[in-house]
Amino acid sequence: MNTYWKDYQGNDEIFWEHEWGKHGTCISTLDPSCYTDYTPGAEAADFFDKAVELFKQLPSYDWLAAAGISPSTTKTYTSSAITAALKAQFGYDVIVQCRSGALDEIWYSYNVRGSIQTGQFVASNPDGTKGNCPASGIKYLPKTSDGGSGSSSTTMATVTKTTTTAQPTGTGGAFAGKGYLSAVTSGSQKGCIISAGTWYTSGTCATFTAASSGDGFTLSSSKGKCAISGGVLTCASSVSAATVFTSVNGKLAADGASEFYADAVPAGSTQQKVYTGSHAVEVEFVWQNL
Repeated sequence: MNTYWKDYQGNDEIFWEHEWGKHGTCISTLDPSCYTDYTPGAEAADFFDKAVELFKQLPSYDWLAAAGISPSTTKTYTSSAITAALKAQFGYDVIVQCRSGALDEIWYSYNVRGSIQTGQFVASNPDGTKGNCPASGIKYLPKTSDGGSGSSSTTMATVTKTTTTAQPTGTGGAFAGKGYLSAVTSGSQKGCIISAGTWYTSGTCATFTAASSGDGFTLSSSKGKCAISGGVLTCASSVSAATVFTSVNGKLAADGASEFYADAVPAGSTQQKVYTGSHAVEVEFVWQNL
């Protein structure tokens, strides 16, 4: 961990806690009930061991360098060149994510035959999720002395296809700063809220900004301010007045109620509107800090 999974800001333990809360708690085979001789903390240790094991098999920097793609403060690259270089080595398509125009994450996908602990990880194409990098002009910044790359970190995230059963870890109090809104229904995490305010299970979770307002906080995404409009959660540039939300036990609440509703649990590329009034499926949204 101290060698292969560092936080670019130097807050290793906080970073590891975030990774466990966002990813590890969603893997069904890491549930303590799945162990025959369970000892406290075994599930977390297995999660981190497997993540490091996979990371060591994915020398992304070397693979990019072999294709003439190296960190630079002046050069830029195309998304197609980066993904082609990685696919040539990995054997399957990868997803690249950018922040402020700079390469920030590389996602590799696997199908798991068996459990996370003892199963076989089989490389595969992603499930349809697309990266957010522009087609061209992508920066690939050198690491700074503190381990970051310019103004942002270059991290390598491993994506695995697993069954979700455990709830994510929420903040417990009022939302603040940047974070995700993970969806929990029938005791299981099922996707999250994306930038328009809809519930989705196949795409990348939107980053929301929570800002203190009155007795609660407002939310905004890349689409704009978020509000309950006509009983529907909407985030858009057309929203002139953001709704002031509150938090109930780490869950998003509107008018003091943390229960929201949808017509169905999203599947595939289908998005579901989120309602405050009763519909077929009840869902709650847990805040996860970035």
